[in-house]
Amino acid sequence: MTDTKRLYLTEAEVTEMLDMDLALEALDDVFRARSTGKVRNEPRRRLATGRGVMNFMAATWPERGWAGHKSYVSGDFRVMLYGTNGEGLLAIIGAGRMGQVRTGAASGIATKYMARRNSASVGIIGSGYQAETQLEAVCAVRDIKTVKVFSRTAEKREKFASTMSERLGINVVAVDSKEAAAEGMDVLVAVTSSVEPVITGDMIEPGMHINAAGNNSWMKRELDTAAIVKAALVACDDIDQTRIECGELMRAVEVGQFAWESLVRLDRIVAGLRTARQSDDDITLFESQGVAFEDLAVCGRLYEMALERGIGTVLPE
Repeated sequence: MTDTKRLYLTEAEVTEMLDMDLALEALDDVFRARSTGKVRNEPRRRLATGRGVMNFMAATWPERGWAGHKSYVSGDFRVMLYGTNGEGLLAIIGAGRMGQVRTGAASGIATKYMARRNSASVGIIGSGYQAETQLEAVCAVRDIKTVKVFSRTAEKREKFASTMSERLGINVVAVDSKEAAAEGMDVLVAVTSSVEPVITGDMIEPGMHINAAGNNSWMKRELDTAAIVKAALVACDDIDQTRIECGELMRAVEVGQFAWESLVRLDRIVAGLRTARQSDDDITLFESQGVAFEDLAVCGRLYEMALERGIGTVLPE
């Protein structure tokens, strides 16, 4: 047994350390590692608890010496981080804020490698807490000048526009329809819990990149099939998880308008093994499911940072 320090990191401590730049760097690294087969991922599983569901997902990255899983019930998110060289448990990490940031960062990585380089405008449908990091991540990888946001409640979308304008130093405008949010935009983001599509085929414009980040249930759809058909390339963070969680792609497959064989893992694009677009008119789509290896990459970085800074509570043996 090594003398490895085992830590408990609270949500407040994670928030103190974690920013978007760290998350983007961690995900860029892990996607590249996964493209060479160095990272393993187990899709999310859901187990009934009687009054709800326990969610469980796991990944390993032996080259970095990390293995771990995230589990959550009733919105209480925890990551258990282990060493792969005999250390055993390394950390128990509060993962609510972490999940919010890394979900945004995944869309940021997709935008970095799939959107047109001159993309300068974003339309976002949804104005909840996940929408904040979605927009922050896209703005971190592209020189965004204009943002339009729509959500069902006028007060919420107006508040989002005001908050994010001040935070990011760009012009975020609340609009009164999802069609208005999409019109003329280079990047379009959906981050909702909608059962019915919020992005339809007639909203899609040539050259647009789409991040669908809110749907991780076979019962929900953020895009209709017509929108999916327009995409020249559809990418995801993990194919196995997408096949059991992505409602809009499952529906498109059922009606014969999409084939799972055409789905591309984002890591292949990040590593340069697959070209995202053949022309500036191509439409690209990233289906974000939120996977365990992304959590592992960010939490591994947080653990190392906590050791360097002397942050966290040392766990007893």
